[in-house]
Amino acid sequence: MCPDADDAGRGLPTRFDHCVIHVSDWPASNAFYRDVLGAELVRAGERWAYRFGDQQLNVHGTGLDPTPVARVPVQPGNSDLCFAYDGPIADAIAHLEARGVRVELGPIERSGAQGGGLSVYFRDPDGSLLELISYQ
Repeated sequence: MCPDADDAGRGLPTRFDHCVIHVSDWPASNAFYRDVLGAELVRAGERWAYRFGDQQLNVHGTGLDPTPVARVPVQPGNSDLCFAYDGPIADAIAHLEARGVRVELGPIERSGAQGGGLSVYFRDPDGSLLELISYQ
């Protein structure tokens, strides 16, 4: 079906599905994303994916040679991701601290996909920067 003249200039309607991170230690990363962020671990052949509702992180790691990859492939520790948390940011901080995860910054006001919120920043086992934002 060809777009109508009224649709000229509008982008194709899409929604976010997945992105890729790269890890250096499968067991440590699997435990972190499951226990700290609540990911469902999904086995995908020799690799893993971390599912969060209807979005997921596809995970590249040691022992894999994925194709295709970005012009400059993602490496362990060079991702920067934000996850929305539905509760108060103080509860998110308590959750991180109870699991031995050091909060690097926050709570601090930030803007995300739903507008303004309070965020905290921390790192995964490889050093990728992670953010939890609460819109409450």
